Amino acid sequence: MPSVANPVPPTRDEQREHRMVQVAKLYYDLERTQSEIAEEVGLTRWQVSRLLRDARETGIVRIAIVPRAQRLPALESRLQTAFGLREAIVVPSMGDGDVAQDAVAQAAGQYLAGLSPRPGLVGVSWGRTMASVAHWLAPGWNDGVRVVLMNGATNLKSATLKTNTVAERFAEAGNGTATLLPVPAIVGRAETRSVIEADPVIASVLKLADEAPVACFGLGGMAGSVHVESGYLTAADVDGLVAKKAVGDLLGRFIDADGAIADPTLDARTIGLAPERLRAKSHSIGVASGRAKHAVVLAALKARYVNVLVTDEATALHALSNQAVSDQATNEKALSENRENTHAG
Repeated sequence: MPSVANPVPPTRDEQREHRMVQVAKLYYDLERTQSEIAEEVGLTRWQVSRLLRDARETGIVRIAIVPRAQRLPALESRLQTAFGLREAIVVPSMGDGDVAQDAVAQAAGQYLAGLSPRPGLVGVSWGRTMASVAHWLAPGWNDGVRVVLMNGATNLKSATLKTNTVAERFAEAGNGTATLLPVPAIVGRAETRSVIEADPVIASVLKLADEAPVACFGLGGMAGSVHVESGYLTAADVDGLVAKKAVGDLLGRFIDADGAIADPTLDARTIGLAPERLRAKSHSIGVASGRAKHAVVLAALKARYVNVLVTDEATALHALSNQAVSDQATNEKALSENRENTHAG
């Protein structure tokens, strides 16, 4: 009889690969818990976790995120990593018009409605973007929610779009109640703002806005500012802000490229929550789309005013490219300083 060759025993790497396949099948296909798998195959839970991680890293297990909505998860992950965000929602770019704004607003509404646990108190700003978010909120999105307006919104001029009724529309869609801030966004004198904000009724609204764990607000560019449409600023005022390096506003506060207040005198006449208070929110959700918002989105990210960004692809790419340039400049400066210190020593 012909001799049968002795089988070659598997190598340690092959044994480990077989074990990774076994564990991955139990976990992903048969939906066993890691504790159950550990007991079944005679390993510790830590060893099972390590095998699953190695299976992903070596390509034995490949996980693809395929969102039902049009989103760009790879770009979202890059944004989260670059700016330390809690979450990023990025939709494909659709230009700079209403279609693009609606796509981003719809994504923001879906994100809000999907928060778990559902927030009992939500702070909102007003404006065109936020009016669009309110439009896209599904009926009953957060049953019984309390909504508070975070900045003054009483228009000085009548407008075609009801951009100052955002809080009411958020609350109506959620079968909840709205607490309004029935004062101007900007007053004529700093002393007037101080008196208004010291009033017990207004102070209580501002306190509620500060306490809201979730804030959702638009990021406004300098071109076509809603503050001009509402009568608070003139075109000349906007030109003056641009000359002072303003790149846009959030909560009615005009900021420069680093997120600092561009015009302290104007800011002293602006009523509402201060931008720095947004850093204390569990969810500080900034919503923006279009080329005109690129600079203000980047500024808000750099200043950590937002920890959740809802935007379009082009805006996300602009933020990432500028962050990369900034990081390179910082590294080059550090290297230069190290060389100087070395030579000095």
